[in-house]
Amino acid sequence: MAAEFLDKLLGDIKTAMKERDNDTLVTLRSLHAAIKDATTNAGKDPTDEAVAAVVSKSLKQLSDSLDQFKAANRTDLASKAEREIVTVKKYQPQQLDAAAIEALVKEAMAETGATSKKEMGKVMQAVMAKAKGRADGKTVSGIVGKLLP
Repeated sequence: MAAEFLDKLLGDIKTAMKERDNDTLVTLRSLHAAIKDATTNAGKDPTDEAVAAVVSKSLKQLSDSLDQFKAANRTDLASKAEREIVTVKKYQPQQLDAAAIEALVKEAMAETGATSKKEMGKVMQAVMAKAKGRADGKTVSGIVGKLLP
């Protein structure tokens, strides 16, 4: 699957070049470079999990930047970040819904034996390992906090 993903990404880069869509081209090239740095340049194979992790990390960084641009009242940079987020989300794996995340949290609570909020870290670690880029950490944290007494 990772090879298919990279082929699609490279194909989309070529399409953006042909259409002279510089905004999309820069975003896709940045994503490709980040994937290459995290996998090939690090001596690892580009697995689905590795690619999903890079896409997730990239989306988080863009989201954080967007928040900062909005707080600084930089609408020009905020709109650019929003366009980049839309572009990168096309490459994000199918996200888990709240019910699926809740099921993973309950399973992790049973596995780790967590019974209080003090053990939230253990549960988060177990859930995020199973979700592998298919769930946002903030969403998972909210559900874990709700389920742990």
